Amino acid sequence: MKRKLRIDRIIITIIFLSLIVLLLVYLFKPKEKDLMIDLTNKTVLEAQEFAKEHDLNLIIEEEINSFTKDKIFKQSIAIGDEINKGNDLTIYVSLGIDYEKLKVNELGNVPIMMYHGIHNITDNEYTGGNVDKDGYQRTAEAFRKDLEFYYSSGYRMIRLEDYINGIIDVEAGLSPIILTFDDGLENSIKVTGLDENGEIIIDPNSAVGILESFKQKYPDYNVTATFFVNGGLFQQSEYNEKILNWLIDNGYDIGNHSYSHADFTTISKEKSAQEIGSLYNLLDKYIKGKYVNIVALPYGSPYNKEHDNFSVILNGVYDGVEYETKAALRVGWEAEYSPFSLNFDKTFLKRIRAYDNNGVEFDIEMNFKILENNRYISDGDKDTITVPKDLESKINNIYNLTIKSY
Repeated sequence: MKRKLRIDRIIITIIFLSLIVLLLVYLFKPKEKDLMIDLTNKTVLEAQEFAKEHDLNLIIEEEINSFTKDKIFKQSIAIGDEINKGNDLTIYVSLGIDYEKLKVNELGNVPIMMYHGIHNITDNEYTGGNVDKDGYQRTAEAFRKDLEFYYSSGYRMIRLEDYINGIIDVEAGLSPIILTFDDGLENSIKVTGLDENGEIIIDPNSAVGILESFKQKYPDYNVTATFFVNGGLFQQSEYNEKILNWLIDNGYDIGNHSYSHADFTTISKEKSAQEIGSLYNLLDKYIKGKYVNIVALPYGSPYNKEHDNFSVILNGVYDGVEYETKAALRVGWEAEYSPFSLNFDKTFLKRIRAYDNNGVEFDIEMNFKILENNRYISDGDKDTITVPKDLESKINNIYNLTIKSY
């Protein structure tokens, strides 16, 4: 009996000592640190409750911008950082967009810039950055200046295919711009060799080399362009597949410029179908399903949609393969309509020749002066079309977006 009592006392003592140990561990263990959470998905009321719970001094800043009204879009303490009692916590709350102040007008015109060759030379006998008399070839120096001008003037690049599909994803208050390059010249993306991984090395003074450096300089800039090629692609046959796939993988597009740079006013309907179809078939060989079904018309020909050959540029059959062209580009001279305009026709789009001519004959300077009064200015939401009230009746809402007016 005494032995049983002794065992019971030992058990009670062990339990008692264990409880003391647990109590000491609880009392002396380090307290967990309070860490900052993401408030950008919360309401202002939830932010106030969080600040009260953690004894933080909440400061609320309001700003007009492209975010949804009353949305918290930024916070002063980074997510995961330690917070302590008495700290200041600033949250930034959107007041929404002031359409009138930003002069939002999504029926404004959109510049589609037409480039050909980019040459790494500085001296030339022609005006400004022109390499040739007619301004179809541009110096690398001038092209760099063009890009800086577009950026500083509030233009942001979008894909040509997005434009024809009514997808204008540009920050509020800024304007879309589209870059195109014809002829598939070597200096569009000049390859100087392969690196140790077998990837192409691109000449930094070629068009793509310059665009890529611009992408690094301005991470907020969606750098893109559409390259329209002929049968010679980029004149570097040993790299055909690598070049085409690299462009697609890095945010650029490839389109159709006819197989032999044909003048569609001088050839038959059958030959026209061959010119378009054979180039599509060539692209199928390398990047099937990855290129854009858009044609840049060589010489801008034919010069009207009523020409007999125009129909087979848009739809035809060559070598037993059917093709369909979604859009066609002219050589052009001025900015094109908004894709939401009643006047928009994606099958016959105008372009601006990217050249210098002392501000006349629709050069870059002249066109962008005109655009100061009629440019497309984004509301920051690709799913809405926002215009001044007096323009609402001029919208052609073929993309079934939400319409806003002010």
